[in-house]
Amino acid sequence: MALQPRPSFATQDEKNLAQLAQLVREQQVILDTAGAGVVFIHRRSLRRCNLRFAEIFGHTRVEEALQRSNASLYPDRDSFHALGQAAYPVMAQGLPFKTEMRMRRADGSLFWAHLTGKLVNPEDTAEGSIWVVDDITEQRTAQSRLQSLLAEQKLIFDTALVSILFLQDRRVVRCNRAFESMLGYEPGELDGAPSRTWYMSDQEWEEATIRCYAPLSKGEIFHEEMRLRRKDGSPMFCDVQAQAIDPQDLGKGSIWTGIDITVRRHTEEQLAQTRANLEQLVLERTEELRRTVQALEETAAQQRAAEVHIQRLAHYDALTGLPNRVLLDDRCRTAIAAAHRAGQGVALMFLDLDHFKNINDSLGHRVGDDVLVELARRLRQAVREQDTVSRLGGDEFVLLLPETDAEGAANVAAKILQAALAPFLIEEHELTVTPSIGIALYPQDGSTLEALSRCADAAMYLAKEEGRNGFRFFTTTIQERSERTLLLGNSMRRALERDQLSLVYQPQMALDSGRLIGVEALLRWNHPELGPISPAEFIPVAESNGLILAIGEWVLRAAARQAAQWHAMGWTDWHVGVNVSAVQFRHGNLPELVAEVLQRELLPPAQLELELTEGVAMHNAQQVSATMAQLAQLGVHMAIDDFGTGYSSLSYLKRYRVGKLKIDQSFVRDIAIDAEDRAIVQAIIGMAHSLGLQTIAEGVETQEQLDFLRAQGCAQIQGYWLSKPLSADALTAFVQQRGQFV
Repeated sequence: MALQPRPSFATQDEKNLAQLAQLVREQQVILDTAGAGVVFIHRRSLRRCNLRFAEIFGHTRVEEALQRSNASLYPDRDSFHALGQAAYPVMAQGLPFKTEMRMRRADGSLFWAHLTGKLVNPEDTAEGSIWVVDDITEQRTAQSRLQSLLAEQKLIFDTALVSILFLQDRRVVRCNRAFESMLGYEPGELDGAPSRTWYMSDQEWEEATIRCYAPLSKGEIFHEEMRLRRKDGSPMFCDVQAQAIDPQDLGKGSIWTGIDITVRRHTEEQLAQTRANLEQLVLERTEELRRTVQALEETAAQQRAAEVHIQRLAHYDALTGLPNRVLLDDRCRTAIAAAHRAGQGVALMFLDLDHFKNINDSLGHRVGDDVLVELARRLRQAVREQDTVSRLGGDEFVLLLPETDAEGAANVAAKILQAALAPFLIEEHELTVTPSIGIALYPQDGSTLEALSRCADAAMYLAKEEGRNGFRFFTTTIQERSERTLLLGNSMRRALERDQLSLVYQPQMALDSGRLIGVEALLRWNHPELGPISPAEFIPVAESNGLILAIGEWVLRAAARQAAQWHAMGWTDWHVGVNVSAVQFRHGNLPELVAEVLQRELLPPAQLELELTEGVAMHNAQQVSATMAQLAQLGVHMAIDDFGTGYSSLSYLKRYRVGKLKIDQSFVRDIAIDAEDRAIVQAIIGMAHSLGLQTIAEGVETQEQLDFLRAQGCAQIQGYWLSKPLSADALTAFVQQRGQFV
């Protein structure tokens, strides 16, 4: 029997494979026609993607995209890891993860993308994930532009002098401060209020609604002078304009603007009434009519002039005619907004005249005012037309320089310093003043007038500290110094009550006998967190914030108390020197305070020596002379500290009751090697001898210095050659070891 051929039947596996291939082809068609990029990621590798995905990342073929690593799609490794940390906790729950972030194309450029990711199998993350990527760069750019436009619109709305109002369904959606102020309402008080609120009656409200309907619905501007009602019920007149947001749909609301014309309307009504009355009397009272009209016109002119004057007073300095802080703030905000849009800089300068107070004190405020007026004129000539020169008060000026970088600001500062060099010829006086200038720059130093002012002010004080008659830019170092000064100022208020201050004493020796004749009390501050703080740092802070009076009184009392204890031990031929600041000396009650302390501690006045700086003697000679005379009557000794470093003058040495000059250690330090310092020390000692004054040299550290001073006839010394400053107990032991006062 012949064999028959077997029928051809496909196996089940072959059918499954065919079906799977069909599904893969269908899936690939879906991927290729999708509007977004789709990629399958397995074990951090790109396994499959569609053409749109490749195009988004800058490839022309799918194969090129699959050659990149998963991490290379992101700006950096941190962004890559951050996405994984954020996404996989969500995706592990079977949920899709969505986000917007920056990604990197093949050419390295970055773009904004919207990502949607989901795990193939949340139960087993190793099976990979599928991500949908959409390029949203244009959308983000459009959103940014929209936000900028909205911000500009809000700025115009909030700062406009014209009243602006948004109405919808005859209710307030939004209004600016000018509208609220015009009607006498507080900020926010009209939010959501019906427009009926500012009409005198229901009838006027309804009639106004009817009149504005036709032009608004045609897309035209409704313009009318209307009578409105203030919050207090009084009537006012307003020049009103309105336009519909969408004439085809008035339900979207309308925008209204208004200007208060009450004064103008009242003036016009008064003029109209007056003219009507005058017309009835024109035949018999022609001359009176002329005078009346003239008077009314003059009144109106005066009123307009008064309004202009008031407006000027509100925005300009009365003395110099320069813009004041109000106008400066407005111009600064405008300049910064323009600089922000254009990517440019703005410079703000703080200018203060050095020692200007001396002119007012010695020649009077009228001369000082003339100097300020002339300086204002020179400043205006030194800057461009678009720059603003303003005066804040006193001798403080602020210059606002739009579209200016650091180099441009330095050039302007140099021009100002040069302009100030020429003498100021005021009446019969020829005066010279020098400015100190601080400069802050937008955007690096701040983005508001307040922030830039703080920085420029700090830089100006640095210019003063570094010699005056110059300019300095604000730096991080100045910021750190300002913060340090603020920290010290706040901490100093608690230093006294928390017992953080103490005194140490440096011995003083007579060169002719080698005996100790006294000590100088020196203030120390040991802060619990900051550690020891130098008096050279914290004393100026105390003088500026007013705490120097309390600290100075504490030092005086503590030193006198210790001196009284030594006196009770038999140390009678001995004195304690106490430094008195210029602020303490000028306060006025120093003699009374000293008398009270001496009496309280039972300390002989001769055992207290007050040390004054040269600067104290140079200001208000009459007061200084009177105060020194009172102290001399008490029997207290006085010495001039740091002699030679300030305003050295024979006139005040002759006038005031000073018994001793302290030669500053800056001259003593190099007398062994510096001929100029030796000459200065010789001159001071010789001058003191001729005036019958004693001399004491500070900062003596070597035998060579000591020998020179002894040879020149210096009476006393103090310094590390003899001893460093010691605590009261250590000084007592030091004196007893030398065999004195035992």
